Amino acid sequence: MKSGIFALCALVALAEPAAADFASCKQQIKAQAGADGVSQATLSHALDGLEPNDAVSFLGVQPEFTTPIWDYMAGLVDDERVRDGQARFAEYRQAAQAAQRRFGVDAAAIVAVWGVESDFGKSFGGRPIVQSLATLACTPNRRSDYFRSELIAALKILNHGDVRLEEFNGSWAGAFGNTQFMPSTFLRLAVDLDGDGKRDVINSVPDALGSTANFLHHAGWVPSLPWGFEVKLPADYHGPSGRGAKKPLAFWAGHGLAHVNGAPLSGGGAYGLLLPSGPHGPAFLVSRNFDAFYSYNAAESYALAIGVLSDRLKGGPGVVTPWPTDDPGIPRVERKEVQALLAQRGYDIGGKIDGVMGAKTREAIADYEQKIGMKRDGRAGKKLLASLRAGK
Repeated sequence: MKSGIFALCALVALAEPAAADFASCKQQIKAQAGADGVSQATLSHALDGLEPNDAVSFLGVQPEFTTPIWDYMAGLVDDERVRDGQARFAEYRQAAQAAQRRFGVDAAAIVAVWGVESDFGKSFGGRPIVQSLATLACTPNRRSDYFRSELIAALKILNHGDVRLEEFNGSWAGAFGNTQFMPSTFLRLAVDLDGDGKRDVINSVPDALGSTANFLHHAGWVPSLPWGFEVKLPADYHGPSGRGAKKPLAFWAGHGLAHVNGAPLSGGGAYGLLLPSGPHGPAFLVSRNFDAFYSYNAAESYALAIGVLSDRLKGGPGVVTPWPTDDPGIPRVERKEVQALLAQRGYDIGGKIDGVMGAKTREAIADYEQKIGMKRDGRAGKKLLASLRAGK
């Protein structure tokens, strides 16, 4: 009994300095934001009584860097997202085309960013932005200074009245709205495309699309230049690769590359050769417009998903060359089937059947894999689904 009391006392002793440090950090942020023009009323409303959340636990855990490319693409550029995207593109075509005329960015590319970032407005994230940014700013980590500046930007947004605190929700890292702007990006690049006198990327799809077009414009988008396209490599290719090694199309043609359908390369612009799964998988020549996608979220898989989705929204075929794996990724409709079949076997999948491979679903998959003799990796692929369908 005494050991339990001592343990409890130790936890309290550890918690008290942490709470004091968080409170002290908030006071410093209040002072800095106040000096930048944020009113005391806004600061008190946003920060008084605020406690940290679990945002720090997500640092360094991003699917763009941890998920096999064939899984990442299967989930983000599936038939369901293409159908939804084409419907939303039609619904907001006037706004997307207005953004294209104003900023020179391809309308389908703008809509594709919307699709990848929030599934066309279905998933903004439900974490309070101020709480998450305060947690990340006031808990020691290598990016705490960055998150402090984002928190102050968020407080400025509230102070200006662009967003109400009760609707200021988004990702664990502070991104919010239809196209998931960070607060500092919002302050720099958000635009009022619908003409109501307010920049609103949460409730106004036109503002979100216009703001995204402005971002891509400032990131170096070149009008009338494709983001890239899939190519076929010669079997013995040993030339340069990497999106940074951009060369004219004549250079790549001279090295034996052709369009994936066999058509010869022609046209202007400089392109780098992207090999996201190595020389035996799909290959792409990518332009500066691919780099603009990359600047939105610094992962090549992310930029590729936007590019391929933008093509499919216009009726393109998507990725033609098979990925170099004997266990391809599965789309969201089949991920939902995986969850349903696991739930039928009594597994806790951590919530509703939604196709999101969260921690509970991955744990269930791993346990099932171990029971049937598969590699225990918690991954939902074609082989796993086939085993579940077979009733193993």
